[in-house]
Amino acid sequence: MQKLRDIVVRVKERDDPDPVINHSNALPIMHEVLHALKRLHEMGETTTIDLRSIPFGPGDEEALLRQLGCGEISIELQSLGKSTICETLYPGVWLIDHYNAEGERIALNIEINRVPEIVQSQPEDISDAIIRLNGQLNPVNFAC
Repeated sequence: MQKLRDIVVRVKERDDPDPVINHSNALPIMHEVLHALKRLHEMGETTTIDLRSIPFGPGDEEALLRQLGCGEISIELQSLGKSTICETLYPGVWLIDHYNAEGERIALNIEINRVPEIVQSQPEDISDAIIRLNGQLNPVNFAC
C-alpha cells in the first residue's frame, strides 16, 4: 500500500499576474466595468456598481481595488462624513468611498462616468450661488 509521503507532488508556477482576480468575484466585476465603459464611450450612458451589495470572498475586494488602482485624480469631500473619490487607472472609471461622521464605511461604488455625479454642482446650489454672488456684487456692498 502506497503512503501519502510517497506520492510525488510537483508545484508549477502560474502565469497569472494576479491569480486572486481570476478566481473571484473581481473578474466578473472587471468585465462589467469594461462593458459599462464601452456604453459610456458609445452612448454616454453612466453606470454605478454598488460594491457593498456584492458578496466578496476573502481577498476579493482587495484584489479588485488593486486591479483598478488609482489614477491621476483624487478628491476628498467633507459632507456628513468623509467621501473619497479617485479616478482609477482607467479614465472614466471612478472609485467612490463614503463614510459617515463616525468614520464607518456606508458605501463603496464604482462609477463609470466622465465626472462623478457627487462632484457635479446641483441646480439648487447653482441657484443659491447666483443669489449670493448677485448680492455680493450689488454696488451697496462695495466700499470704495
